[in-house]
Amino acid sequence: MDTLSVHKTQESDTAWTVQTILDLYQLPFMDLLFRAQQVHREHHEPNAVQLSSLLSIKTGGCPEDCSYCPQSSRYDTAVERDKLMPLDQVIQAAQQAKAAGAQRFCMGAAWRNPKPHQVDAVADMIRAVKGLGLETCVTLGMLRDGQAAQLKQAGLDYYNHNLDTSPEFYGQIITTRTYQDRLDTLARVRDAGIHVCCGGIVGLGESRRERAGLIAQLANMNPYPESVPINNLVKVQGTPLADNEEIDPFEFVRTIAVARITMPSTFVRLSAGREAMPDSLQALCFMAGANSMFYGEKLLTTGNPQLQADQALFQRLGLKPVGQGHSDDHAATADSAARPCACTSSELAAS
Repeated sequence: MDTLSVHKTQESDTAWTVQTILDLYQLPFMDLLFRAQQVHREHHEPNAVQLSSLLSIKTGGCPEDCSYCPQSSRYDTAVERDKLMPLDQVIQAAQQAKAAGAQRFCMGAAWRNPKPHQVDAVADMIRAVKGLGLETCVTLGMLRDGQAAQLKQAGLDYYNHNLDTSPEFYGQIITTRTYQDRLDTLARVRDAGIHVCCGGIVGLGESRRERAGLIAQLANMNPYPESVPINNLVKVQGTPLADNEEIDPFEFVRTIAVARITMPSTFVRLSAGREAMPDSLQALCFMAGANSMFYGEKLLTTGNPQLQADQALFQRLGLKPVGQGHSDDHAATADSAARPCACTSSELAAS
């Protein structure tokens, strides 16, 4: 799987070029949202959102230099290094997440690449969470040969590994891992039969063309990811991007819409940065085709809207969890498509 290689998409024989994606970005805002909503309704329940919970099972101490990440050992942030969480604590957190309404449970570890004994421990966690009736997803960094197959055997549903940004802009954000390293891990995940959760971050200082380059990489995968998290940079003091200029909120919504149009069957996740978004902006994201989100109080090391606020927003917008309270024809389409992955954050060193 090579950078900028051309593949057929799942919906078309024509590959998405950066220019055709830029053309979408440049549509009038209302036209873009209308088109995205049409595509969304053709492939998904129109008012259903998949709910996921995310737990950091190993926080801090990552040796990589991802410029956005407070878990990097290279930066002086408030995040402290912890050991791998014991299995009983993971099970307790998963039980609480399920009781709160989460449909998927994701576990994230701040590793560059896990060692064999660490994969063994995570495999035990996957089996335990699956036993609770939850879908599972993990993000552990780069995988070596055989590790994805071991996770699959334990019952893993999804693996999250983000591209973060376009190939052209990538080197300005990360130097300790190449773009091809990320693509190689995604290939191992696919070969093992695990669903892919892969997206990126906006607000890193990239141009619109570079945002389009990220979407082109994702949309031209064969197949494209079953879940595409779109993160808005969470700026953390101590990281190199702490003082980055805020991205225009409408540009963020445009990115959601473009992801929906170019990858119709995927679940587009409204991910990191949601805490800072007013309800009106979140509503626009759902209108643009976002139909997955993290649910609860915290992502890995940054906040997430409170549970009660999420529930109130759903009530105000008439939204319901995927598979609950919907009987229209879209339900069958959504069930046949892969459900979204639960794991990503703009502060995920392991992604």
